[in-house]
Formats: sequence, C-alpha cells, structure tokens
Amino acid sequence: MVSNTLYAAYDVLPTGVLLVGDDGHVIYLNSAAETLIGLSGTLLVGQPFEGLFGHNTELVAAINAARETNETVTEHDLPIQVNGHPPVRVSCTVLVHDCPGCSFLLELRPVDQRLRIARQENIRAQQEASRELLRNLAHEIKNPLGGIRGAAQLLEHELSRESLREYTQVIIKEADRLQSLMERLLTPHRIPKMSLVNIHEVLERVRSLLLAETPRGISIRRDYDISLPEIKADSEQLIQAVLNVARNAVQAMKGEGELIFRTRAARQVTLGNRRHRLAMRVDIIDNGPGIPEALREQIFFPLVSGREGGSGLGLPLAQTLIAQNNGEIEFDSMPGQTVFSLYFPI
Repeated sequence: MVSNTLYAAYDVLPTGVLLVGDDGHVIYLNSAAETLIGLSGTLLVGQPFEGLFGHNTELVAAINAARETNETVTEHDLPIQVNGHPPVRVSCTVLVHDCPGCSFLLELRPVDQRLRIARQENIRAQQEASRELLRNLAHEIKNPLGGIRGAAQLLEHELSRESLREYTQVIIKEADRLQSLMERLLTPHRIPKMSLVNIHEVLERVRSLLLAETPRGISIRRDYDISLPEIKADSEQLIQAVLNVARNAVQAMKGEGELIFRTRAARQVTLGNRRHRLAMRVDIIDNGPGIPEALREQIFFPLVSGREGGSGLGLPLAQTLIAQNNGEIEFDSMPGQTVFSLYFPI
C-alpha cells in the first residue's frame, strides 16, 4: 500500500492528487483535491471510483488511454463532476501508478484563473457594446411606437364596423408588446438600491412565482445552506435575475422535469478582477436537454435564443443585473443537466 510518508508529501502539493486502488476504490485524495472537487475525503475514500466518476466520459477515456499505452495522459479544460455536484473544469493528468495496491493516480489542476478572467472581460466588453447598441435602438423605437398606438386608438373610434376594429386592436396590442420589450431593454440602467438581502428569501419568492405560472409537470426542489449570511444587494434586481434564469430553464424542459435551487459557500473566488476569500454560490439546475453547442459562446448575448419565439433577452438582462450587484454568472451544460451558477461576494 501507499506509505504515510508519500501521503504527507502529496498533502502539501498545491495541485489535487487522487489515488485509486487495484480494486477500483478511491484510497486517498489530498486537501487540494478536496477543495477542488468540493467534497471531503472522508466521503470519497473507500467509494468505487466508477460509481463516483464513471459518468465523466472524457475523464474515463483519458484513464483508459493511459492504461492501454502505459503512458502519462493529460487533458486540458476537462469538466468533472461528483455525486450531482456542479461540475468543475480542470486540467487532469493520469499516471498509471506502479506502487503496490495502487492502480492509477489523477493530478488535478484548476483551469488557469488568468485565462478565465480574460475570457470574462472579453465577453463583458462585447456584451456591453451590444447592450449599448440595443439601448440606443430602444430609445429610437419608443417614440414612433407611441405615435402608432395613438393613431390606432383614434382610428378605432372612427370605425363603424366592429370587424374592422379587430385590426386596430392587433396594432394596439403589438405596439404594447414592443413597448414592453423596449422597457426591458432599458430597465438594467436603474441604479441598484443596496441593502442586506437573504438569498433564500429571494429564491423562495422566485419559487412561488414559478409554481404559480408553470405546469404541474415541473417540480422545484430546494437544497439550501441555511448557515449562509446575508449579502449586500438589490433584492428586486436579484429576484428578476434569478427569475429570468429559472424561467429559461423551465422553458427548456418544456413542461416536464425538475428544477433545483442550491446554495453553497465558495472559497477563493475571483469576481470582477478581485479575489474573494469567501463568496456565495447559487446554482439553478435543470434536467432538460442542455444548451446546444453552437449557442454556448453567445448565450449571454442579446437576441440570441435557442427557443422558437424567444426574445433572447432573459439571460443578458440577468447577467447585467447580477453584475450590477457585484456578482458573476457562469454555466455548464450537458444533456440531462444544465447548471447556472451565480456568485456573490460575502
């Protein structure tokens, strides 16, 4: 078996190390691996590796390649997930270990934070340019819309035949719909009204709204860490942001599925170029079909929608509102599970 001296050496490493025995069970993971995966070693040691990680197809493929070639295999930007917890992206090196009782070793390193920050900054810059264009367009459209609606109302009073008034009602209703769309484009410009907010009260408000408007085939499950403290934010903006993300998930499931609201503490998180020792993570998880690969790079861009008839504004508005409250939003998606993660500093 692996010696205690080797365990001690692994435990001081900044990268995660996980050992799997000849019987296919996890025999050790160091503190860096625990932090990266988000689970204690006491929960994982002794568990079958296949049962914990078997559904991570890219990871299994890397392990099989290392075994077949008897060489070290490294995969970059690899999503791994354990026991339904949100996936984390890592660089993973597989070594076929030659010590007695040990089958292979995994070395896990978080995806480079600098690359992640640069990617977020680039996306924010592109999105802000798109939003500024849309705001200018919305201002230009609002005034003609008011004139069209007013003219349709005046025309309606002049028409004697009821059947003709149906056409003016179409004009009025469509003008109102476009007016509402323009308001939604301009709403994020409001300055947040900061106060101490209980995130679980926000989630419960959203949950009650969704239950009132969604079909019975959708269930909403709660998985809260009630020890989390209050955060400084605008509660109405948070409600709108979470509602937009959750509604998007409900629509993706097309009336059948489960939505999960999960809250957890997150450690050492970078938000807006600032490193926070402690942050709050809010996961909105659905078991729908997942986000199409072709849309993943543009999902937060205005007017991009994977749903027929969708406005493509829900997620961009949610991201804007979250950013105004010093937060970040990320997502990871695969068929059967999509996770939108909202981070806020504590």
